[in-house]
Amino acid sequence: MTATFQPASFTPLAPVAQQAGISVISPASFTKPELVDRGIERLRSLGFAPRIGANTQKRGPLFFAGTPEERLADLHSAFADPETAIVACVRGGYGSNYLLDGLDLSLIKRHPKPFFAYSDLTGIQLHLLDHLGLPVFHGPMVAADFALDDGVHLASFQSALAGKPYSVGTAEGIRTLRPGTASGILYGGCLSILVALLGTPWEPSTQGKLLFLEDTGAKPYQIDRMLWQLRASGKLDGVRGIVFGEMLDCSSPGARPDLLDNIIVQAFRDTDIPIAIGLRSGHVSHQNVTLTFGVQAELQAAPEPKLQLLQPAVAA
Repeated sequence: MTATFQPASFTPLAPVAQQAGISVISPASFTKPELVDRGIERLRSLGFAPRIGANTQKRGPLFFAGTPEERLADLHSAFADPETAIVACVRGGYGSNYLLDGLDLSLIKRHPKPFFAYSDLTGIQLHLLDHLGLPVFHGPMVAADFALDDGVHLASFQSALAGKPYSVGTAEGIRTLRPGTASGILYGGCLSILVALLGTPWEPSTQGKLLFLEDTGAKPYQIDRMLWQLRASGKLDGVRGIVFGEMLDCSSPGARPDLLDNIIVQAFRDTDIPIAIGLRSGHVSHQNVTLTFGVQAELQAAPEPKLQLLQPAVAA
């Protein structure tokens, strides 16, 4: 049985100052140390002051970056640290689900900060949004994106932290699958993680939202199965509109190039909501776009589609 709660009201975060401190943590899997180092150097070049969590570079047990207790301690320390303005994850991978039942929501509520992550961290991000009203940033991670020469879409990253409304469109990959306009609270993340959370106390609250879904390496029939599961569980009820990500490597060898497009349109055949696809946020080929979940946004699915974030998450 899933937990019941009253969704928290949205509260803007404090402004992020120049030379802001960034705590770099690994709540899930470990990665190559050289990628962490490269990502940290890029953050420094952008004027930030990164600091490494005590257990960030742990390797093991298994594929985890430390035990659940160690990873949880780093997350809590990052939020509690008065010198930290931003909490940024090294990468996703797998393992942050083991932290969910140990999250100190009271501590995080007392020290709310921008939290940058995607992929496996979707569960933690949405839990903080649903229960604390903490806007979360589906955007670039240190080793996965900042370590790459063209891994970060700087305009959206900087606008999100500056508290400036901004929009993304065809230049960021969006194309229209079904035309229309919709507005609502932007919400979502990695599709396979949302599905994995169904039937747990951390089940996502997708109903009535403007939904963003993305994934990587899932075949089209697997995307269809996950959308079926969301629909059958009532999680697509009242969704205002939907934007899919780049859906990197979500294809089948020899299949028609428009197979995934057709699957998505078919999955929403009983609705008339606008649908777009291709937005480079999360698992992407380059220039990872920052999206803020928990804020008002508008999707214009048109010949020149656009997703506009209308409400800043940071108090300008």
